[in-house]
Amino acid sequence: MDLSDLIEAKAIMPALCANSKKQLLQLLAEKAAEVTGLPEREVFDTILQRERLGSTGVGNGIAIPHGKLAGVKKITGVFARLESPVDFESLDDQPVDLVFLLLAPEGAGADHLKALSRIARVLRDGDIVTKVRGTTEASAIHSLLSETPASHAA
Repeated sequence: MDLSDLIEAKAIMPALCANSKKQLLQLLAEKAAEVTGLPEREVFDTILQRERLGSTGVGNGIAIPHGKLAGVKKITGVFARLESPVDFESLDDQPVDLVFLLLAPEGAGADHLKALSRIARVLRDGDIVTKVRGTTEASAIHSLLSETPASHAA
């Protein structure tokens, strides 16, 4: 599973401004609604509910909020690079500046987990993360996230 299967260039926000975790999640939900055609409120409520179980801030300035929604047709991602990091209650207490939102159909099961694993693997690659942090072009970020060597494949 490649990240290019999960995210389109139009679903990348290369210079997002958010002042808080809640505002960030609202902006991600807005973009996800645009990409999926689902109601923004439904997306927001789903990811907020998941965050209440525990932060999806995985460390190193990265968060991977995710959720399952009945109306999602296929596993879909939205990516944001923040202008300024926000507190995300991450595992390492570091503020977050890279966020990959993942939405999956309710019956996605193992595919949802594979997608999360794939995202985590790509975002653990220090070179990719450094390059993503250094660019403000959606198409360049999309290329960086999509063009990972096959040796990283799930």
